[in-house]
Order: sequence, then C-alpha cells, then structure tokens
Amino acid sequence: MMKGVDVSWYNKNVDWAGLRSAGIEFAIVRTGAGLSIRDDFASTVGAAKKAGMLVGAYHYSYALTPSRAAQEAVYCRRIIDDAGFMLELPVFFDMEDADGYKERHGFRFNRRNVTAICKAFLDTIGLNAGVYASYSWLTDWIDWQSLGCPIWNAQWGPRDDIKGYLWQFTDNLHIGGCVFDGNIMH
Repeated sequence: MMKGVDVSWYNKNVDWAGLRSAGIEFAIVRTGAGLSIRDDFASTVGAAKKAGMLVGAYHYSYALTPSRAAQEAVYCRRIIDDAGFMLELPVFFDMEDADGYKERHGFRFNRRNVTAICKAFLDTIGLNAGVYASYSWLTDWIDWQSLGCPIWNAQWGPRDDIKGYLWQFTDNLHIGGCVFDGNIMH
C-alpha cells in the first residue's frame, strides 16, 4: 500500500522533498479543466519526479456530452505531451460537478449519459486512463464496472467500499504546513 497526494493549482509552495520524507510516494497532478484551463502541469510533474515520486494525472471535466469529453481528452493529452514526461500512473477523468457547472447548464444526470461521457474520454486519450469520482457518483451515476478501467474512489473516512486503483481517503492531510488530499494506492 502506497501513500500519495493529488495536487492542482490550488496547492501553492509544495515542498516535494518534504512530502517524500513524510512517506508520500506518488502524486496525481491536475492537467487542467475543460477545454481552456491549464495548470502548470510540466513544472509540477518535474518537481514531483525530482523528489522521487511516481506520477499520474487528472483532468477536471466540464463535458456535458460524449463528444465534448472526447475534445477534453485531446486537450488533456496535449498538455501531457507538451510536458514531455512519461507518467508511471494513469490519467484520471474527473467527472463530477464540484462547482455546479453541469447543473447550471442543463446536464442530464443519469447513469447512461455520465458513463458514456467517461467512456468517450477513456476511448480518446490514448493513454492508460481511469475515472475519478466520489463514492456517491460511482454508485449513483457511473457504471464503473462496465468501463474496465482504473477507478479512483473519493470516499473520505475509514473505509474504501470500491477498492479500486486509488482511494482518496481525506481532503485534510496535513504535511509540512500544507493541506492535501490524501490517497492510497491498493
């Protein structure tokens, strides 16, 4: 069992060597969001790798349709390719609605639509890829078993009911004066 963090532009001044010293062995780094938001992916991946961590990626989705998810996959792949690093861990498609965008734009919240959107991203990106979502999204909106891909379950607390590839067990992991999402790789 390996411990890791996921990071995005929200995480400022990360002490990567300090994370590694604290037992963090991997990082999942956000590429960006939608079709226009781009994080400082290359710099973040470089710093994590320099500290000796395994690295994967995730992309936050604003896709309302499968065709838009495919476009986001192309955008995400471009960010990864431009960074010039080989990723040891999968690229995860973050198909939630944390900021309410989907709800405000008439998104069809049903299992068939959400699963089709995830599948379009996975089928298009051309890399080892999986799906990230909260436990409730994975059980209510995504037929994750049918996707046949790595699953990253966000289920904060003492247990992981999915037992997929990754488990995000907290959004409140304190290391070196910073707060991270904490993850375990099974």
